[in-house]
Amino acid sequence: MDMSTSPRPISVLVVDDHPLLRAGLTEAISSQGDMRVVGEAANGREAVDAYGRLRPDVTIMDIAMPELNGVDALHAIRREHNHARVVMLTTYKGDAQILRAVQGGAAGFLLKSTLRKDLLDTVRGVHMGQRRIPPEIAMELAQHMGQGPLSPREMEVLNYAASGHSNRRIAERLTISEETVKAHMKNVLAKLAANDRTHAVTIALKRGIISI
Repeated sequence: MDMSTSPRPISVLVVDDHPLLRAGLTEAISSQGDMRVVGEAANGREAVDAYGRLRPDVTIMDIAMPELNGVDALHAIRREHNHARVVMLTTYKGDAQILRAVQGGAAGFLLKSTLRKDLLDTVRGVHMGQRRIPPEIAMELAQHMGQGPLSPREMEVLNYAASGHSNRRIAERLTISEETVKAHMKNVLAKLAANDRTHAVTIALKRGIISI
């Protein structure tokens, strides 16, 4: 028996506040024999209502929307329907909301820049129970989730750096070698996914890890 042809098309709910993008998604999905769009919504609040009414197999939902953003809508949907398969649509791979979406049980992510290439495979994969996370987002997540919190020593180094101290000065203050300071700083950059020390300080301040 050929399992690749599903007797019933995959039902898809499309949620985006941009009518043009919504129309493009709907058109691409509707052109496929094995899937159909059963509904559309323009914001997170409409999405929660539409999901409850339609119970689609797969929901494609923009992260950034008015009324109720996509991540909050995802959490609301999955509170009521914990088997919901929701794919989040994002323009930016480093979006802070991506981590919240993963924690909220998102089944996958689509980058708007690669939509044309990835859309249909992602819908099919998620419908089959896979998690579809583009490599760019996976790398970002690994840096947030896999590295763990800063150690007390790394916090000290970062705090001194935030106060404008050079590596040599930090080494003197902590009575450790300059090489050790550099090693700590390298770990800090990796854990915060920062490009340089200034970026690390900015991220740490934004995330409330340190305060000046």
